[in-house]
Amino acid sequence: MHILFLSHYFPPETNAPASRTYEHARQWAKSPDVRVTVITNHPNHPYGRLYNGYKNQWLTREQTDGIEVLRVKTYLAPNAGFAKRILNYLFYMLASIIAGMRADRPDILIATSPQFFCAVAGFIVSCCKGCPFVFELRDIWPASIVSVGAMRRGLIIRSLEKLEFFLYRHATRIVALTDAFQRHLTDRGIPGDKIRVIKNGTDLAFFSPRPAPAELARKLGAEGKFVVSYIGTVGMAHAAENIPEIAKHFRDRPDICFLIVGDGARKNKIRELVKQKKLSNVRVLPGVSRREVADYYALTDLCLVTLRNQAIFRTVIPSKIFEIMAMSKPILCSVDGECLEIIEKAECGVFAEPENVGQMVQAITRLWEQKERCLSLGKNGRQFVEIHFNRDDLARAYLDFLRTVVRE
Repeated sequence: MHILFLSHYFPPETNAPASRTYEHARQWAKSPDVRVTVITNHPNHPYGRLYNGYKNQWLTREQTDGIEVLRVKTYLAPNAGFAKRILNYLFYMLASIIAGMRADRPDILIATSPQFFCAVAGFIVSCCKGCPFVFELRDIWPASIVSVGAMRRGLIIRSLEKLEFFLYRHATRIVALTDAFQRHLTDRGIPGDKIRVIKNGTDLAFFSPRPAPAELARKLGAEGKFVVSYIGTVGMAHAAENIPEIAKHFRDRPDICFLIVGDGARKNKIRELVKQKKLSNVRVLPGVSRREVADYYALTDLCLVTLRNQAIFRTVIPSKIFEIMAMSKPILCSVDGECLEIIEKAECGVFAEPENVGQMVQAITRLWEQKERCLSLGKNGRQFVEIHFNRDDLARAYLDFLRTVVRE
């Protein structure tokens, strides 16, 4: 079986779509009867600059862990600003259609969102190649654009919504990342038997409990301190700009420090807030490689998971929670909805209302005073993710689903 997978992002990029696509494809390619081809950009996320060793050519071929990777010419744009990002999305759509036409005929084609111009390309290529089209739904887009204030409702958003619904209706199957996504689709009239929920998970061998790296702790001045970290995208949806305000309440407690590790549209705003508030207990650090992410988790005593207080984000499960659980670290969850349900079932964290600074300050204070409880919450998370969110198990279930779609 030949699987053709269209993904805007792929390693060495380190965001959630890149990791999920790679880890699933790597597992699928281990099957002797499965061939996996991924069409993606040249790596440039989030700065819009090519990674070292890459050239922005029209088409390059790589082999990575049994996966054939086709990289297409990329319109380079940073993960900030709207117009250039849309051009980046549209350019990938056109380039991936051309590359998809040149690729060997697949037995099944998957295209993942966000952004769903990737799914448009997948639909077109699947029609031309005469194969089933699976739309992997990672985000309710464009509703999330409106929620974060990137665009107002108007003609463009209404047009995008029509395109969104067209893709839902014409996909052979839809793989949704959350139960809430499935409910959202069925409420809009998409048949439930067309949708399969396959949630995110994590690589349990890579993300596993380990001692805090002593050298990193020395470098950051975190030795002997209770480290509270936000690790991941610092975007418009993530409410990370509240962290400096939270940290202000702990400026007189030298044994508590805050790390913000990642890149995104709100990074410069956060730097300005830290400078304005003269917060010596906050370190704002650039995004790091996947290997280094594990080191920062190991250094952390409490991980922050935050999103803005918007109804659309109650449908979202930030993929980082599974990495944090696998690292046996407790979570301060400031995301309501399905994410909170998982954390409560796992008994691996505590909750504060999204964007409620006062509640987050109180939760951090309590956990700082109850370090044994932090250890217990972390152990609970590791046990839970081993049973329910092992990425290899989820990849095998996904492959079984794809085989069924091909047979049908």
